[in-house]
Amino acid sequence: MNPLNPIAVSVIIPIYNGQSDLPNLLQSLYAQTYDRDRVEYLIIDNGSQDNTWNALKQAEIEAQADRFPLKILQEPKIQGSYAARNQGIQAATAEILAFTDADCRPEPDWLTNLMQPFDSNLTIDSGTNSANLGWVAGEVSALPSKNWLERYADRAETLSQKHTLANPFSPYGQTANLAVRKVCFRDVGLFRPYLTTGGDADQCWRIVRQTDRQWQFAANAVVRHRHRSTLNELMKQWQRYGRSNRFLHDLHGIELMKLPKLSYYAYRLSRWAFKELPIAVFKRNLLDALSTPVGLLCLRSRWRGQLNATLPEAAREIPALTVPQPEYGEPQISSKPLR
Repeated sequence: MNPLNPIAVSVIIPIYNGQSDLPNLLQSLYAQTYDRDRVEYLIIDNGSQDNTWNALKQAEIEAQADRFPLKILQEPKIQGSYAARNQGIQAATAEILAFTDADCRPEPDWLTNLMQPFDSNLTIDSGTNSANLGWVAGEVSALPSKNWLERYADRAETLSQKHTLANPFSPYGQTANLAVRKVCFRDVGLFRPYLTTGGDADQCWRIVRQTDRQWQFAANAVVRHRHRSTLNELMKQWQRYGRSNRFLHDLHGIELMKLPKLSYYAYRLSRWAFKELPIAVFKRNLLDALSTPVGLLCLRSRWRGQLNATLPEAAREIPALTVPQPEYGEPQISSKPLR
């Protein structure tokens, strides 16, 4: 990337009941090394019930005094992070749109490294002309762990983009750390606003399969995220993964997860009881002692989430990009929803 003329970028962040997350999020944004004259940060409140909106208004006042490029928006009609992201996309003025979440903590050089693949020169790694680059996924790493459950998820690299980019159906990046050319939303439409999970995969798959745009992984563009700290939260996370499976099956025809056989559980538990557990007890390692039972619970939760999910008909709707991009002169697009 040319340091004298970096690419303009709009950073889009949905927030819901995130008053406690906002101070650390803003601290991470203020610490970004990217040229402030070439970036705007759009935080979209998604109908929060706490004091988030008032906190955002105060943050905007302070940002103006500091000449920091913060803009705040609202999405009060549809309670869903993809609807909030769509608000940000419509309002964004830059050519490249970067996404993260309110409970994420981007590293100071996150945006600089995430934008690097969009340089107009040929990339060293793949020889791909970046003018044809549709999206770039950065890495999602864990914040320092507070308890053994967080360490369990950290060791499994649950949040890592390496898993999503290796998806057997098609690669995708999570919106916790993703940059997309705005023209891609013109080509395939916005996020499905009524989809409650799986929208990241759906969007990336539509770009990859409906256009000739390519993708890259920026491993050094790091966003940190906290793992679930209670068993209940962890099970809900894996149930959400299961619901995502069902929704993406209905939308794209991906293969559903099969019900694990009782013989599989019996084998894993017997191996754990007679081999793994005695070694872990001898070493006094709680994480090793409980990893297998927790893993099996996660597997079961994912299957149950898939079993109990039903795709809402409204989630099939794909809104079109309707607001032109004044700074870069993109044409106005029809507001007629896509299907």
